[in-house]
Amino acid sequence: MKVAHILRHPLKSHGREALETISLNAGQSMPYDRVWAVAHEASKADGSAWAPCANFSRGSKAPSLLAISSRLEEDAEVLHLSHPDRPDLSFHPDTEGDKLIDWVMPLVPQNRALPERIIRLNGRGFTDSHFASVTLCNLASHKAVEEQIGQPLSIHRWRGNIWFESTAPWVEFDWMGRDVRVGGCVLRLRERTDRCLATTANPETGERDTDMLGALKHWGHQDFSVRAEVIEAGPVQLGDPVEVL
Repeated sequence: MKVAHILRHPLKSHGREALETISLNAGQSMPYDRVWAVAHEASKADGSAWAPCANFSRGSKAPSLLAISSRLEEDAEVLHLSHPDRPDLSFHPDTEGDKLIDWVMPLVPQNRALPERIIRLNGRGFTDSHFASVTLCNLASHKAVEEQIGQPLSIHRWRGNIWFESTAPWVEFDWMGRDVRVGGCVLRLRERTDRCLATTANPETGERDTDMLGALKHWGHQDFSVRAEVIEAGPVQLGDPVEVL
């Protein structure tokens, strides 16, 4: 088994970025993964602590967000976003949040709580788990879902972090509670990732087009990927081995 893709999402639910290498830190999420999030007008989140996803604009409520791609300039902390229906945008999330709010407003339903402000959470980011997590995804499981649905599917529907190649679908669920060495770091698998309507949107168009949740029910669940805690820091790069300890 080896690492096939490394992905992060600097602004939660607003774009994904492919990487060739990343260094993970113990007890933290992937650096710059979901470090920012867009709080809507009904949100209680203020950036002082982790908050659940219901406080933020997200793909389950606004499927068009799934078509956003991103690129982060880490040194300057400038985020570049692109979408097929919007002009490209470059801005600093901490100081130019209004630019993002204006840019994204046409992409969100107007009959729901609207995006209002960007907030930041260093170290652990606004991952969907109560602990600082990195998601580990199995390409063989993704291929099993493709076969069940009967068509190719983008891996970006799952918004995972580290993808690995294997020959056994769903084997990652058998590793729960165990440690996995990924490149130079060690992850401890904590929980399966339950899925929502965000997966039904096409990451190229932002339109809902596939019953991903119905496909998962074929296996008696609606889970895909596993959430893990980094317990030993280290680098990860494409092609690195993945080994269950």
